Amino acid sequence: MDHVDQGIFDGYLSARGRWRRKFVQASSFLGVLAAVEPWFTSLAQAQETGAGPMRRSQPDGRVHVVPSTRETVRLGVFDATLPPILTIESGDTLSFPDTWSHFLNEMQPGVPVDTLAQLRVSNPGRGPHSIIGPIAVAGAEPGDVLEVRYQSIRPYEWGAVFNNPGSLGTGLLPHDYAHGQIKYVDLDLGAMTGKFMPNISIPLKPFQGTLGVAPPDGYFPPLSPGVTSSVPPGPHAGNLDLSDLSEGSTLYIPVWKPGALIYTGDSHAVQGDGEISLTALETRLKELRIQIILHKQKNLAWPVAETDTHWIVMGLDKDLNAAMTLAARNAIKFLATRAKISELDAYALCSIAASFRVTQVVDIVRGVHALIPKAIFASDLRREMTVV
Repeated sequence: MDHVDQGIFDGYLSARGRWRRKFVQASSFLGVLAAVEPWFTSLAQAQETGAGPMRRSQPDGRVHVVPSTRETVRLGVFDATLPPILTIESGDTLSFPDTWSHFLNEMQPGVPVDTLAQLRVSNPGRGPHSIIGPIAVAGAEPGDVLEVRYQSIRPYEWGAVFNNPGSLGTGLLPHDYAHGQIKYVDLDLGAMTGKFMPNISIPLKPFQGTLGVAPPDGYFPPLSPGVTSSVPPGPHAGNLDLSDLSEGSTLYIPVWKPGALIYTGDSHAVQGDGEISLTALETRLKELRIQIILHKQKNLAWPVAETDTHWIVMGLDKDLNAAMTLAARNAIKFLATRAKISELDAYALCSIAASFRVTQVVDIVRGVHALIPKAIFASDLRREMTVV
């Protein structure tokens, strides 16, 4: 996993642009599309107006319960060669009860860090995450976008934060700390705090560290054909480790493969931006509940998140400076196309109103996220600034 291939990704975007032009010519309800840029493919703009920024009308579909079992969970990979464990329709809800902790539920209170380190060494190329999937979405095709609404995220009463021994080369500072460490933290779910030490309590903000779709072919070096590590995030979302994706938030993910193929895992009780030791406060969930909505031919190039207060635009690259540059370019394109302002004005607006934060630096691909506050826009403009 020593590189990501921007050239291959740009080829995907070009192909999606050709597909989109054909679709636009045949469709009466899509408006004029903004120009395609290699860094951020603009979204098709629907002629519908008046929809709120967080929720469009969407009838609720069926609720599917997906347990964690040896048949539904794989260690540390997105495996697109497997048949889908389930196929859902747009508007359906997925309920994941009793999700597994890292290493197929081997991480439990009392397990020493050396055991976890050995599990990592014994599974080269794989992440530690217990990944549920794939789950197919009926009718999903490359060029579409999945809207993922986080409805419920309920953790267990414990969490763990650890760094591997320095010899594994993981985390931000492996050469500074040769010895690994794991701390198990009791969680008070009534007060929503974790007792890090007797005189240190951490407010909890549960979220799912990893949720994504099958990535584009060739963007990451595969472990084997159709099988990629769960560690690096990318245009398929995946291991974003974006702590703002808590209950009530929404994640928009571009589709790269027929059926989309959803994967999820890596449950967190709380995380600081950067995630520098290697982990958040890792846990398992009593339930994760999400609703999936399919948007046809919107041509989003990178994941975008949304909360009640912010739009969140991502930049991902092995080089942190490049990730920052990509986040800035994506944020400028987002503002120019949604707020209908010039890119120069969007550049200036990002400089005075947007906050650029380091999402994580420990997943091979570094992440930067730009938080664009909704409150700076007049209410009528804010209603028009939908992601899809």
